[in-house]
This record gives sequence, structure tokens and C-alpha cells, in this order.
Amino acid sequence: MRYRMLRRARRAVLLLAGGITLLAAILVVGAWRNDMIIESDMGVATAEVLSAGVRRSAVIFSTPDGVLHNPRLGVLYPTDLVVGQRIEVEYARTDPDLVRVAGRDARVAVVPALSIAIIAWLIAAPPLWYIRRELQRSEQLGHEGRRGAETFN
Repeated sequence: MRYRMLRRARRAVLLLAGGITLLAAILVVGAWRNDMIIESDMGVATAEVLSAGVRRSAVIFSTPDGVLHNPRLGVLYPTDLVVGQRIEVEYARTDPDLVRVAGRDARVAVVPALSIAIIAWLIAAPPLWYIRRELQRSEQLGHEGRRGAETFN
């Protein structure tokens, strides 16, 4: 019973850390995909930063046809922006809501994603070590118990 619980706990920790690592990898792949879309038909404009945050910043910019765009999801790679700042942005002409700060690309997402994955495994390591040790102890006791029962037969 205890052995099964330990194995399930190990599986749960591995699934959790592995899932977080997978999500971090998907984040980088998604950023790379967005960059590919932008670069396939790129437009460049000057935008004004309406709100600035670490994860999301809102901008407004005008395309050559005179249409103002305020991307619903904000601008990609928004770090170090300040409200009121005027910045160059690169956008997909086919989808002006897909916009990034000029000069930034998916490489900006690699360090945070890697950090998340590393932290997940650093947090998972102690419980995995403990579970491994307990599984080994449980296996040793189980084998000794069986050997002891065999000698009485």
C-alpha cells in the first residue's frame, strides 16, 4: 500500500514538473511562431504606450491606410516600457493585432521560460529524492520480509 502511494506521488511530481516544463517550451514555440507570422509580411509603425506592465502593455499605432490599431492582447515583449513613451513596433500586415516591440523577438522569451522550467525541477528535486529513498527502503523491507517468510516454510 505504502509502496503504491509512493509510486503515485512520484508520478504526480514528475507530471507536474514535466507539465510546467512543457508549458514553458510551448511559450517559446508560440513566441517564435508569432515572430514568423510578423516577419512574413512585416509592417513598421510608431506607437504610443497607453499602459505598461511586465506581462502586458497596451499600445496604439496607425497603419499606412490611416487606421488606428489598439491590439486587444497588447504588444509582445513589453518589458521596460513607460506610459506615454513612443516606440517603434513591428506588426503583421495581415493581422495588425499581432504586434511586437521593434528589435525584440522570441529570444526574449527563452530566459524566462528556461527559468520557470529550472525552478520547477529545483522544487521537484527534494520530493523526488525523498520518494526515491522511501521507495528503496520499502523495496528492501519487502524483499527481506519475503526472504524471512521463505525460511519458515
